[in-house]
Amino acid sequence: VQLQASGGGLVQAGGSLRLSCAASGSIFGINAMGWYRQAPGRQRELVATITSGGTTITADSVKGRFIISRDNAKNTVYLQMNSLKPDDTAVYYCKAVKIGLVEYDYWGQGTLVTVSS
Repeated sequence: VQLQASGGGLVQAGGSLRLSCAASGSIFGINAMGWYRQAPGRQRELVATITSGGTTITADSVKGRFIISRDNAKNTVYLQMNSLKPDDTAVYYCKAVKIGLVEYDYWGQGTLVTVSS
């Protein structure tokens, strides 16, 4: 599975961005896709995930501001980020998960989001 993330950039506080992550390759059996982020000096953390059935999990820190969605026909997951804050500055990584006898995790290359105050 290859994951191509896009949509990062520089935005002022209060602004919006939309991240996209397209999956290709051996995509059959992907159960969930999601976004994680890692700020300088901090551990990678969950932002939001969505299953193939549409069930979502969103971190408390972004709940009400970020919305995750998925287009199964395009094998693409989106993260709409609104009311951005400087604390949202991080590299955002896309992740896909296949669950069979074991769990397989696939990561994209990351896209940088910088929120200026």
